[in-house]
Amino acid sequence: MHDEFLCHVTAYGTCGGQRIGVPLGTYRAPTLALALWWLRDRANWIADRLDPHPEAAHFPPGALVPVADTVPDVPAVLRAWCGDVDRQELVADELAAGRLVRIATGDDTTEYELLAESVDAVRMQRTIPALVVPVA
Repeated sequence: MHDEFLCHVTAYGTCGGQRIGVPLGTYRAPTLALALWWLRDRANWIADRLDPHPEAAHFPPGALVPVADTVPDVPAVLRAWCGDVDRQELVADELAAGRLVRIATGDDTTEYELLAESVDAVRMQRTIPALVVPVA
């Protein structure tokens, strides 16, 4: 069983013709349960910022407008992932086995990525000798 997990959330977009990543958070979870909680919390945090409630007092009238049905619904995808017990168990099993987990979704402009991996697995990979291939 892996005891500690590194979790990252990043948004990727294009700026000046280049793909760039903007870190949205990192957490070193001391337990598997906390790693899963943090990933769900960040997914909901992103969803709430992309799809706020229009009746919220801090938005002037008409500031928010619905998008076309053809635009991918990132908030709905993230909320569905958070509420899917079977997918949460699958993520837990993968992390417990020492495998990297990546949850990603995006729309026309931005990709949102949630990553988690076992600290122990990262340490073990560092102890494996690097493959060196001569270039010339």
